[in-house]
Amino acid sequence: MSDVVVLSGHPHPGSRTLQLATALGERLAVSRGGTGAVIVDVSELGPGLLVPGDAATGEALLELQDATVLIVATPAYRSTFSGVLKVLLDQLPANALAGVLAIPVVTADLQAQADVAEAFLARLLSDLGADVVDFGLTAIGPELADPASAAELYTAALIS
Repeated sequence: MSDVVVLSGHPHPGSRTLQLATALGERLAVSRGGTGAVIVDVSELGPGLLVPGDAATGEALLELQDATVLIVATPAYRSTFSGVLKVLLDQLPANALAGVLAIPVVTADLQAQADVAEAFLARLLSDLGADVVDFGLTAIGPELADPASAAELYTAALIS
């Protein structure tokens, strides 16, 4: 069982969304006495994401379900989460995330877009059975220039 799992729903590898979520995952893992977070990056799944029975996608889905803490990160597209993230999460069975603490993380150009996307993502995670934190992490513009600081501030607020 993985303690902290980071799911990046950004369609491009190496994104600022992935960097922010990874920084948060590492901090939470350490605060929980772990050594690091497991990273699931949908950009690495490629076309296999759409292939029934794809081994890499199946492995990713198992990681999500085995998490104790699941950080789900996405860029805001038209004030909602990314399509590739939805494609992956739609493959989970009902209540697949029961007992998992989920933390939505949203990056955007505007705070209003981030807030709406975070609410939609929180609802989706809740519908999958996850226990969603009261407030997710949203980051815009300047906050994305230093993902480590944004992750540190959020971790401090979450743990206190």
